[in-house]
Amino acid sequence: MKKVVSIAGSITVDELADALGIPVVKLIGELFKNGIVATINQKLDYDTAELILGELKLEEEVELERRKVDLPAREEQKLSADAVQRPPIVAIMGHVDHGKTTLLDTLLGKKTAAGEAGGITQHISAYQLEHKKRTITFLDTPGHSAFAALRQHSASLTDIVVLVVAADDGVKPQTVEAIEFAKSSNAKIIVAINKIDKPGADVNRVMAELATDYNMNPEEWGGDTIMVPVSAKEDKNLDKLLEMIFLLADVEDLRADENIPACGLVIESHMEVGRGPIATLLVTGGVLKTGDFLVAAGARGKVRTMLDWQGRPRGKATPATPVTVVGFKDLPNFGDYFAQADSERDARRTAEGNLTRAQENSMNTNVTNLDLLRKMTAIDNSAELNVVVKADVGGSATSVVDSLRLIDTKGLIRLNIIATGVGNITENDLALARGANTVLYGFNVDISPSLKKLAERDGTPVRTFRIIYELLDDAKSEMEKLLAPEVIETVAGSLSVKGIFRDTKSEIIAGGEITEGQISANLIAKVIRDKTEIGELTVLKVQKEKNTVDKAVAGEMCGLSLKKDGKITMQIGDKLEFISREIKARKL
Repeated sequence: MKKVVSIAGSITVDELADALGIPVVKLIGELFKNGIVATINQKLDYDTAELILGELKLEEEVELERRKVDLPAREEQKLSADAVQRPPIVAIMGHVDHGKTTLLDTLLGKKTAAGEAGGITQHISAYQLEHKKRTITFLDTPGHSAFAALRQHSASLTDIVVLVVAADDGVKPQTVEAIEFAKSSNAKIIVAINKIDKPGADVNRVMAELATDYNMNPEEWGGDTIMVPVSAKEDKNLDKLLEMIFLLADVEDLRADENIPACGLVIESHMEVGRGPIATLLVTGGVLKTGDFLVAAGARGKVRTMLDWQGRPRGKATPATPVTVVGFKDLPNFGDYFAQADSERDARRTAEGNLTRAQENSMNTNVTNLDLLRKMTAIDNSAELNVVVKADVGGSATSVVDSLRLIDTKGLIRLNIIATGVGNITENDLALARGANTVLYGFNVDISPSLKKLAERDGTPVRTFRIIYELLDDAKSEMEKLLAPEVIETVAGSLSVKGIFRDTKSEIIAGGEITEGQISANLIAKVIRDKTEIGELTVLKVQKEKNTVDKAVAGEMCGLSLKKDGKITMQIGDKLEFISREIKARKL
């Protein structure tokens, strides 16, 4: 009777050996013979297991079977008749330095803008504001172009986008991005024309630009886009802005069900010493309570502690509420959908199933052990930069990696992201980054003095940054170092050889007529015979009428002392082409 071994996505070496009924040492040995160095806990994909099974001589006939794990996909919640009114989720978007964070600071009474590295918001941060007994949830989103992935994700979370445009600067590239993100996610837009207190502020110019170029006609001009001139710095018209947000929220009739299992999105995640994985969650349905079991893709946990945006403990979170949760066993990823589980057992099973399905789905795109075997024999002449990325939160890691991949290498450099992670730099990170053409980048994280010394001893480049575009500039510079330099040749002149006066092992003295350009010392002379280049010489000095001169020009006769290397010879009738050669570092 044939034995069937079922594999869902992947299987560990130990599990496969057990399923086949052979000693694990025998399986590891067979893998080694096939060029795969594996440990007992290493996972093998289906194709590799099938290859090894064909090499093993087993007494019992064994057949491998691909097992699919079908888990219910996330579905859009259909509201019930019991759905209750919820706060609007509002994203603050706009171009860098147009005052998004200052606007939010003034509304909330906070002072974060000065504390941001380079004055640029580096994460999605979530806050709540109460105004006239009503609540608004705000998402402050990064404005620099490197954070496009975060900004787009934030737009997909939101009901209303407050588009901040500086009255003295007008529409800029990230303003346009924010408009496109908002429209693609069907979010409503309110334009806050900021900095009306500044010299050169022109509200009408901004309105005209938005109306003419982006079909956003102000209500004052008979259109349907709400535009509010404000000064975040001087707290002008901010009450009106809040009233417009509530008005738009009422028109949209925003509701959510509270009598369903809690669910929502992970909007930030990071590791914290002493507390472990920390996740900021935005509840979109149900009521999240302390003690609930959660699953977010392959991560699971129990809500041990729940804090509001000001760090105050709270026992529950209703829809459209952002909370920081302690209790995940693994770090959930930025952007993961989370859902409440009935028990710890259900949470574990669902998380493991999600991981298995993710591994199975990635088989078509990820490099398998068989791919690695094939690549070992392949030849690739393009340069490679290997990168390990550590960041303070999951969203930042995503943004750094996405931005690195967007660097235009013109096909000359291949970027390999070896690993990414959240938290301060560890010894394991240094081990991963050990190797040629590899850099370990830390974004908003630290490295201990002892690990810094270890990295210096091993020659492992470790760079930490607080501002993302400085990190990207450094990565681009590292890539440029790997490029072969560009050789630039400039033709200076040419000469027809009329006589050879001396030819030794190291020098030729010859003379002739300059037919084009001019000749001077230190130029390279290419020897051309019958239209074929036969070698190169270097001009040591130029002589006219036995006197050494700085240069000789077209139409003149001159003598040349030429340094030679090797067995190159010259003949009367040869043509010398003189060039200057410059080695220039190549840029991307």
